[in-house]
Amino acid sequence: MLANYHTHTERCGHARGTDREFVESAIKGGFDVLGFADHCPWVFGDGYVSHIRMTPAEVDGYFASLTALKKEYADDIRIYIGFEAEFIPQLIEAQDRLLADYPLDYMIMGQHFNNPENCGEYMGVPTSDEGLLREYVDRIIEGMDSGRYRYLAHPDLLDFTGSKQAYEEHYTRLCEYLKAKDIPVEINMLGMMNNKHYPSERFFRIAQKVGNKAIIGCDAHIPGFLNDSSIMKIGKAFADLMKLELVESLSGLE
Repeated sequence: MLANYHTHTERCGHARGTDREFVESAIKGGFDVLGFADHCPWVFGDGYVSHIRMTPAEVDGYFASLTALKKEYADDIRIYIGFEAEFIPQLIEAQDRLLADYPLDYMIMGQHFNNPENCGEYMGVPTSDEGLLREYVDRIIEGMDSGRYRYLAHPDLLDFTGSKQAYEEHYTRLCEYLKAKDIPVEINMLGMMNNKHYPSERFFRIAQKVGNKAIIGCDAHIPGFLNDSSIMKIGKAFADLMKLELVESLSGLE
């Protein structure tokens, strides 16, 4: 079965293409399952408006559009409606109230920030600060303990450039936790195809040693990314290189 659970929409402000175009491209690409996991909105108490995620006002349209497409294309592909979100404790209650009445299928964690983005650091830039790495791992573990998220997107987003010992210690701690909870780590194909620092062999060698399972996430921001059969093949080749067991579907959805 060919599945992708990491798909964005134009609502996040940095993806391009209509919802329908993503669905039709996934069908052409041979996908059996397409999960949308656009950047989940936060309800900021100070009036701040994010430019990297949909606004609370766009949630209605997100679910209405994808629910309609799910029904229209039911004979061609299974569509699930999810979100990619950070775990930010001080904003969780407001987010839960916002989403309470929507038919949400799943969430994945993408810990881009440890704190609200209007006052927090983006995790995807190089840093030698061991304290930041420790906080990143601690926050991910805290979030996964909440039971909200099905897997960890781009687990090595934080590009730690400090000591090898600190890198090994904290990312091993993360991988051991995820293995114990049977939570997959994502091989992020947008990062791979755009030559970002993730997915890194350095991190996935630790995952290999610990025995983590992995899942391939397209992290599609344009429809054509789903219609390129080579992308999933490259992801599977990387998993083979790292000797990682691949999870092809999310339990409880299929």
